[in-house]
Amino acid sequence: MTKQTILGRVTQLAKANINALLDQAEDPQKMLDQLIRDYTNNIAEAEQAVAATIGNLRLMEQDHTEDVEAAAEWGGKALAASRKADELRGAGSAVEADKFDNLAKVALGRQLQSEQEAKTAEPTIASQTEVVDKLKTGLDQMKGKLSELKAKRDELVARSKSAQAQNQMMDAVKNIDVLDPTSELSRFEDKVRREEAKALGKQELAASSLDAQFEQLDSLGDSAEIEARLAALKTGA
Repeated sequence: MTKQTILGRVTQLAKANINALLDQAEDPQKMLDQLIRDYTNNIAEAEQAVAATIGNLRLMEQDHTEDVEAAAEWGGKALAASRKADELRGAGSAVEADKFDNLAKVALGRQLQSEQEAKTAEPTIASQTEVVDKLKTGLDQMKGKLSELKAKRDELVARSKSAQAQNQMMDAVKNIDVLDPTSELSRFEDKVRREEAKALGKQELAASSLDAQFEQLDSLGDSAEIEARLAALKTGA
């Protein structure tokens, strides 16, 4: 996998709209679980790629540092050789002076080569540094997305469990309504009240019958009195 492909995937995943994906999902929880697996795998893969890219960058930086240091070192050697040549030439040793001047030229050639190598590496180092920074940023964003996904998944699971509990409660309440013991009590209470009313009716009926009997006795008494008075009239008493 190329760095560009890795960078593209990291960027794409980091910018993914989780809510939009969930809205399109038939089973959001399954999609979240799959996204979490995908993100976890891609993060692990991207971390390896980033680590390799950083390793290559550090090697290039080390090489660049070595080239810069080598250029400085060869420059120092060229200066030392040139001064020695001047010293020998001043002492009348022209042949020896030429040798040191030639050494100075060799050193300057090496210095120039090291400087060119360092300069050539600088754009690549700058480019790779930018890539590494983007990859690090993308990785951080992906890890943030992964945390967001896990939080969404936990929230969705909690809401699902809560909904199931509420549905179970409502079903239980519905069953209680159907088999409500208070309805049986109400029917029993109605039955008792009817029995009580029946007893009151019987009492009232019994009282009416007793009054009638007493009235009948009173009527019999009046009749006896009348008969007694009639007998007295007949006897002239």
